Amino acid sequence: MRYVELLRHSDNDGDKLTSRGIAAAEEIARARLTPPYVLFGSTGASRATEMVQILRRIVDQEDVPVTEIRGLRSSVEERWRSAAKAAGKDANVEAIRTIDPDLVERESLLLGSALRGVFDALPQGGRALVVGHSPTNEAAVLGLAAEVIGPLGKGEGVLVIEDGDRFHVRPMERGSA
Repeated sequence: MRYVELLRHSDNDGDKLTSRGIAAAEEIARARLTPPYVLFGSTGASRATEMVQILRRIVDQEDVPVTEIRGLRSSVEERWRSAAKAAGKDANVEAIRTIDPDLVERESLLLGSALRGVFDALPQGGRALVVGHSPTNEAAVLGLAAEVIGPLGKGEGVLVIEDGDRFHVRPMERGSA
């Protein structure tokens, strides 16, 4: 089995974490993470990378580099924002799909493939921690595991487990695997 803890970045102002976001990241690292990790990943956005660096420091694994997972950052972020806004606050990817079906279909495949690449980079029994965004994290889970998850609030995450050729998704809690 292999594991990916997939989180949404914490509170931000633009592309930088706020002091509240930094404090939340520190608390998440102390209360919800399950180290050790063989891979730390970020979409490459500053707010996601900043959070990964905080998490990595708190779990005392600064020797493991942060990898940019390029395929987990959508090239059509504004289209996602627009569709999510039209779908309503707290809309999941199914609700967004009713607004822009082509977006969800295409992006879920691309984002799911990028998430699959994270699993492929892990050794058997390995664990990765990846920080991204909403609703693209949820679309990646849909594309990989064919499972709709609720919208992730800032700092929330899911544990994605690869067991043979199947993927399972559950809320991220300390000791959840």
